[in-house]
Amino acid sequence: MHKKVLTILLLLLVRLSCFSADNLSVEKHDYIMFEELPELTSRDSVRLYQKPDAMRAVWMGAIIPGYGQIYNRSYWKLPIVYGAFFGCAYAITWTNGLYNDYKTAYRDILTAETVTEDPSNSYIAILPAGYTLSSVGGASRWQSTLQSRQNSYRRYRDISIVATVLVYALSLVDAYVDAQLFDFDITPDLTMRVQPDLRYDYLNNRTAEMRVAIAF
Repeated sequence: MHKKVLTILLLLLVRLSCFSADNLSVEKHDYIMFEELPELTSRDSVRLYQKPDAMRAVWMGAIIPGYGQIYNRSYWKLPIVYGAFFGCAYAITWTNGLYNDYKTAYRDILTAETVTEDPSNSYIAILPAGYTLSSVGGASRWQSTLQSRQNSYRRYRDISIVATVLVYALSLVDAYVDAQLFDFDITPDLTMRVQPDLRYDYLNNRTAEMRVAIAF
């Protein structure tokens, strides 16, 4: 009887010791895993919990140009976007004004019964300061010049309009791509290593060369 009790007690002690060892190893393993987890910085937290929606950025930029960059918190891009828009707007206004001036002058000289040197005429008022019809080659020559400049400034105006549309489209593409790559990790561990490499080339009879290795 005593032997049976002692045997049962020994089995219980062995079982408890095994359970304690297993539990200790699990706790130690969990502690190690917890210690190996990297700490999240404030920037990582923003990237994890406040990533912008790409389509929303596109729609915001489509309604108000540049608002997609504001939504993505890329504030440094705003001077570039609005500078491009203002430059295109100025080009459109400037070229369109010159196009209208030369168009009016060309229409007036084309429909005039008699071409005179009256400064009130648009084709005379548009002459450079100090120039007359005779100094620019006569009325027919000036008429062809007016037509050529009218066409040129109309082409420049159209190019400025196309450039404005391209700037608008690029701002939307930038808003979409910037939102998609918002949490893209740009690691600083990009290194380049230059070292000599000794190997024998049987075709060209070379035994030394330079090798460049880029590690990401």
